[in-house]
Amino acid sequence: MVKSCWKPSIEGDSRGCLDGLLWYKDIGQHVYGDFSMAVVQANSLLEDQSQLESGLLSSSSSGPYGTFIGVYDGHGGPEASSFINNNLFCNFKSFVSENQEMSTNVLRKAFLATEDKFLSLVRKQWLVKPQMASVGSCCLTGVICNGLLYIANAGDSRVVLGRSVRGAKEVIAMQLSTEHNASFDAVRDELRSLHPNDPQIVVMKHKVWRVKGLIQISRSIGDAYLKKAEFNEEPLLPKFRLHEPFRKPILSAEPSLLVHKLHPDDQFLIFASDGLWEHLSNQQAVRIVQTSPRNGIARRLVKTALKEAAQKREMRYSDLNKIDRGVRRHFHDDITVIVVFLDPHLINGSSCYNSPMSIKGGACQPLLVPLLVTHR
Repeated sequence: MVKSCWKPSIEGDSRGCLDGLLWYKDIGQHVYGDFSMAVVQANSLLEDQSQLESGLLSSSSSGPYGTFIGVYDGHGGPEASSFINNNLFCNFKSFVSENQEMSTNVLRKAFLATEDKFLSLVRKQWLVKPQMASVGSCCLTGVICNGLLYIANAGDSRVVLGRSVRGAKEVIAMQLSTEHNASFDAVRDELRSLHPNDPQIVVMKHKVWRVKGLIQISRSIGDAYLKKAEFNEEPLLPKFRLHEPFRKPILSAEPSLLVHKLHPDDQFLIFASDGLWEHLSNQQAVRIVQTSPRNGIARRLVKTALKEAAQKREMRYSDLNKIDRGVRRHFHDDITVIVVFLDPHLINGSSCYNSPMSIKGGACQPLLVPLLVTHR
């Protein structure tokens, strides 16, 4: 199922560096400018996965060309986020080729195809590995192509645009993604409208709104136990099983979609899992990118978030860094950041497509062996 999607890459420098639990690629080039990536691990197994693919966006050689960015924030284990990291872009390229163009519908089809394949894998492993039914992942993608930015999101990762204002020194932050977290009134209202006969569709538990008292997000890839009743029974662990059967999916893999026409004043994009946004506001993150060197900017954002996390617990950043994975999760989440700079001259069509780039965040960490894939 996976093997045909993979070909040995990789043109361009796809290597990153490892410093303890922090992986980083300080600077690289995509079709439309520079980029920077960083990932820090907090969980026993890294559940955040990410990628940047730049160059040909289709299975055919005729194009189009552009840059694909993905941030996949897993929960319950790394299997779903790893699966997305190893399959979504392949599915996306197939649909671009099939439709002979880039569109939000192509992204939507890629999300749903990846979901279907993962649920098929859950079904195949149900008797030997039932916990796969409780594993899922948020999925945030962006595609820059032909002067447009396409965004698709399921879950609570976020992409923020930094735009300069003529006559002003400050770059303003514009959030482009829609989040699906039960902490938002609009998400709870949506769930209640979709499940009018279920008074327990959202429940406040430990001062946090949760869907069915179990999970904060309302959209994801995976989480089969809340999408198909066949996976909400034994041998799944009792803590995941609902008392009453359900007839229609509780969670959805349907992404929110957006098309943004890139403007010459659009300076950069920050794609990040919610681990970053728990500690930094949109404007804080944009200001850091605006006032800092490009080289290493993703790593700087991650470190700033870690310093905020340490300060909240009244401890020093150096002491936080001594805490090992697993225990570290009590202080902060896995954090992934991809900063993508936008060169208006390249956006407007003068870019050169002879240097494709393919890189996966954290790819030199031994804990990041891709699920079912042995090509690297």
